Amino acid sequence: MPDTALDAFADRYVAVWNEPDPGARRKAVERLWADDALQVLQPPQEMREAAEKVGMRSVVLEAHGHDALEFRVRTAYEEFVAPGEAEFRLHGDVQRLHDVVRFSWAYGPRGGEPQGGGLQVLLLAPDGRIATDYQFIGL
Repeated sequence: MPDTALDAFADRYVAVWNEPDPGARRKAVERLWADDALQVLQPPQEMREAAEKVGMRSVVLEAHGHDALEFRVRTAYEEFVAPGEAEFRLHGDVQRLHDVVRFSWAYGPRGGEPQGGGLQVLLLAPDGRIATDYQFIGL
């Protein structure tokens, strides 16, 4: 995948989290992720600390398949983007090594300083869609 195609791929990934139209969002999920794709999320620090208080040493959240991924993207959109002026955006370079793509993203007011963000590590399926999506919260 040439650099321009790689950048466009990462742009499409971030754009899906900002997509207000449910139909377009669903189609974007299906174009980006393989049918049986898995997103594995390292939860925010507060959630990990709360789990540790009840004896859970490891907390990992997972969404499997298009329905779960669409629900995940929709709820993130509704919580973070729909209420106002905030957006998700790329933060830094996009890199690929064989079938692994890595990039950072930020969340914050349009044109303003990031309020949060994270790192995506994507394992691509043979068809170029995402097979496994690892998300680490925190800049």
